[in-house]
Amino acid sequence: MKRRTFSRSLLAAPLLATPLNGINMSEAEAADLSNEVYMDLKYGQVVIQLLPDIAPKMVAHFKELVKEHFYDNTPFHRVIAGFMAQGGDPTGTGMGGSNLGHVPAEFTTQRKFLRGTVGAARSSDPNSADSQFFICFAPAPFLDGQYTIFGQVISGMQYVDEIKKGSGPNGMVTNPDRIITMRMANAPK
Repeated sequence: MKRRTFSRSLLAAPLLATPLNGINMSEAEAADLSNEVYMDLKYGQVVIQLLPDIAPKMVAHFKELVKEHFYDNTPFHRVIAGFMAQGGDPTGTGMGGSNLGHVPAEFTTQRKFLRGTVGAARSSDPNSADSQFFICFAPAPFLDGQYTIFGQVISGMQYVDEIKKGSGPNGMVTNPDRIITMRMANAPK
């Protein structure tokens, strides 16, 4: 799948003129390719803007995993229609993670869980985030202040909408869709 490339001026202008998913992004956020991730799905490419000003530890952790190609071929193991798609567990069970360890909670009141918000999945321990993440299909205000927000989908949300949904209350997916590749925007081609 071909990577999308943008000039900094072209990238910033539309984002500032038209808020994405209700989020006004600063010019610095919009132009910072070192904090942009390309996630390739079978449906198309999703572009995620990371938010180091909100969650610096989680962003650094996530970037390290992306650079290691940790997320390549990992499943979206838990997907609940109208709520979110969760991935980042190489085992596909919801119990797996990376060897980097846990990241402490970085809850914020500056951002809310809206459509396209990327949050750190965790256990009941607020300081247990690792490799698992989720992308909201719709606003989820009940998550505000309870989970770390560390990114926002800025392009390709229609491809996230296509991710195969699970069944039952926990949304576990049989034969789940997988991330083909995940790369930093500024990675060597």
